[in-house]
Amino acid sequence: MLRNVTRTFGRRLRVNPRKRVRYGTTHFGYEQVDEEEKESRVHQVFSSVARNYNLMNDVMSAGVHRLWKDEFVRRLAPTSDATFLDVAGGTGDIAFRILQYQKLEQEKNRSRSDSVKPRITVCDINHEMLAEGARISIDRGYSSGISWICGDAEKLPVCDNSVDAYTIAFGIRNVTHLDKALQEAFRVLTDGGRFMCLEFSHMTNAMLERLYDVYSFEVIPIFGEIFARDRQSYEYLVESIRMFPAQEEFADMIRNAGFSCIRYENFSSGIVAIHSGFKLQAPLA
Repeated sequence: MLRNVTRTFGRRLRVNPRKRVRYGTTHFGYEQVDEEEKESRVHQVFSSVARNYNLMNDVMSAGVHRLWKDEFVRRLAPTSDATFLDVAGGTGDIAFRILQYQKLEQEKNRSRSDSVKPRITVCDINHEMLAEGARISIDRGYSSGISWICGDAEKLPVCDNSVDAYTIAFGIRNVTHLDKALQEAFRVLTDGGRFMCLEFSHMTNAMLERLYDVYSFEVIPIFGEIFARDRQSYEYLVESIRMFPAQEEFADMIRNAGFSCIRYENFSSGIVAIHSGFKLQAPLA
């Protein structure tokens, strides 16, 4: 039975729907929709899952998403004097980790915990996700360290050259125009600022990929129905992962947006990848 299911998904996934998208339309999972429609439908998905978002992340990944995010922030190595913009970070997972990392570094260096005030802005297009993040931040005692703003990754309500690091975790695949989101990231970063993205990607092991497909298409929607009472949103989330560009292709898109020193690193055989780059307007010496 397992072999039959994997063969079915193998045939299904070898067809790349992105190649058949008509002008003025885009993909919403495997469905082709008008570009104007995608934003509202993505908004609806995350409004639906906001309250159970963190729980579902734990259920779907067996908690491994926490390790991926920990590694993401460790590679960012956020200093206390930098400014951070976390895009599509509504529930605060990355922002909280940045604050915790800064606190540990200050304690390690025996500096006063209040010597530098944290400067982190979380931007998300969805009010419900932001409300959930703000609620969690109060519970964790982080309410004074984070600013919460509602905004579109393609039209950030942030000034030019104003942040030292731009982070986005498991959010960029949901934007309508990846190129515009990357251009906005470049715009808001200071010279020398760093772009970092954690996103689901493409696996490097064919056997594991077949098992992963079965789990994704057969099990995750059931989890969504049981724990979030929303099967359809999690079917979309699974499909959106398959529609996201492969590692090298996404690296090229980051480079085309103007970034330098592009690199990526796979985790869990490519289930997720961290992409990074720097805004270097002045030539390197």
